Amino acid sequence: RLYGLFNNGAYGQPGALEDLPTEALREQFETNLFGWHHLIRQVLPPMLAAGEGRIVQNSSVLGLVAMKYRGAYNASKFALEGYTDTLRLELAGSGVHISLIEPGPIDTRFRANAREAFLRHIDPATSRHQDAYAQTLARLEREGGARGFTLPSEACIPPLLHALTSKRPRHRYPVTFPTKLFTVLRRLLPSRWLDKLLIKSA
Repeated sequence: RLYGLFNNGAYGQPGALEDLPTEALREQFETNLFGWHHLIRQVLPPMLAAGEGRIVQNSSVLGLVAMKYRGAYNASKFALEGYTDTLRLELAGSGVHISLIEPGPIDTRFRANAREAFLRHIDPATSRHQDAYAQTLARLEREGGARGFTLPSEACIPPLLHALTSKRPRHRYPVTFPTKLFTVLRRLLPSRWLDKLLIKSA
């Protein structure tokens, strides 16, 4: 029987929101949210019938705080966080648990896929953000990430296993240092201070 679902299929669509075609935003949500909703609706009936099951959603540090030129991805992950919180309340007492894994920078093909999405939908030459886009492309073309901040994909395995097997799975599992840091900072800092920090971090 079906016991667990790990929703992990997603990509990032870079670009300032003012330059983003509506179709590009729609594609981002189809992949990062609507497809996950479709799968959840398929697996919930047998899980509920069995009285147990686990659903694990792979979110992001950008589901906790926003960064400029990542608006489509920010929006999809913020939506995912709210979706998952709501479903957790609706599943209370059913035996089916839902958790969020919240990585930050992980060493995958995320940057390469984001670069492809950027070039497919954004025209830098016609944008007032042209200079910033040059930096965005340079960042997306670099392999790996900042040493000590970017972790291998294996870093997500322990929290995933805990969410699938623990009698008391957590609601959220922050993985990387940036995620743990911003989880705290968004609670402590006034929004203006947090904005200044996020602008410098972009």
